[in-house]
Amino acid sequence: MLKRRLIPKLQLKRRPFGKTTRMVLVTTVQFRDTIDVGDAVSQAKIYQAQSADELIFVDIDASVENRGNIVDVVRKASEEILMPITVGGGVRSMADVRLLLSNGADKVSINTGAVENPDLINEASAAFGAQCVVIAIDYRKHDDGTFRGWTRSGRERAPLDPVSWAVEAERRGAGEILLTSIDRDGTGKGLDLELTRQVVDRVTVPVITSGGCGLASHFSDAFIKGGADAVSAGSYFCLKDQNPMQARAHIKNSGIDIRLHK
Repeated sequence: MLKRRLIPKLQLKRRPFGKTTRMVLVTTVQFRDTIDVGDAVSQAKIYQAQSADELIFVDIDASVENRGNIVDVVRKASEEILMPITVGGGVRSMADVRLLLSNGADKVSINTGAVENPDLINEASAAFGAQCVVIAIDYRKHDDGTFRGWTRSGRERAPLDPVSWAVEAERRGAGEILLTSIDRDGTGKGLDLELTRQVVDRVTVPVITSGGCGLASHFSDAFIKGGADAVSAGSYFCLKDQNPMQARAHIKNSGIDIRLHK
């Protein structure tokens, strides 16, 4: 088995800046409340120095506002850092995938665009390779105990079961699955081990789980109990006096095979 991975998530939101706008790094709570943190590229450089394995950039409003991708941020980040970059938000077509990959992204994360046009998974995988295609599944657990996927940054309920959709995405050529629990996002209450394990047991591609990291032990739980291949976290690294290097040491001490240093 490949070494487990620790992946900071950098969520971006457009903010007014004088007569123009700029993309600002934010944290979220259940996909609703946001807290401005700072500059995404500067933070990415810090994560690189702290031995993160990869980075995920997500424009959280692109699908909702039906606008283009964060190409400028991706290009600048790729010039400053050396680790793999996954980029998501507003990816609706092959042109979007091609644009991001040609401007520095190593992988492209697709949620709404893939739900609305599942053939996009097949086409992107055939053109660029499965390793470039990450299917993001944002979901909630409902009162009846079932899990349901949501699109457009958690604003629209999708007619899909996250586990079945993960299986379908792999069949169509996805190389990774990125799970995010909307209920747990930004709460620090721990990752959703139940749904993570269900997906891990049904697919053969790597599964990244996210949403809810509040303690160092939550990372270890995701690997040991949830079976995840990687854990992604945003608020944990932005708002706590913790960094990827410290989390990595705790994970290693739990007996999990993870890279300790660069």
